[in-house]
Amino acid sequence: MAKRSGSGDMVWSSSDGDLRRARDPKTVTRKTEGPVKVRRETAGRKGKTVTTVFNLPLNDVEIRELAGKLKKRCGVGGSAKDGIIEIQGDHRDTVLDVLRAEGLTAVLAGG
Repeated sequence: MAKRSGSGDMVWSSSDGDLRRARDPKTVTRKTEGPVKVRRETAGRKGKTVTTVFNLPLNDVEIRELAGKLKKRCGVGGSAKDGIIEIQGDHRDTVLDVLRAEGLTAVLAGG
């Protein structure tokens, strides 16, 4: 059997489609329904509290910019990945204020 030439890179994915046509992250927005949700989580974090923001109707670049604003306003660290912003600590009220000031409809999620 003849060897295949090429780099061996994946060209198609069931979640992303044709990977040869790279999409600009500035143009890809997430399809969401309903308001932005803010939740306090401790599960899987060794008891540490994290405020998560999800269901954002923004693209990846805008989500990272918003995460920077939230981290600065709360004075803590955090991350933005897969469309979810994580802020260290319980800062639900502050995050809600910032999101509403940005013009987003935000609600508390969970108990």
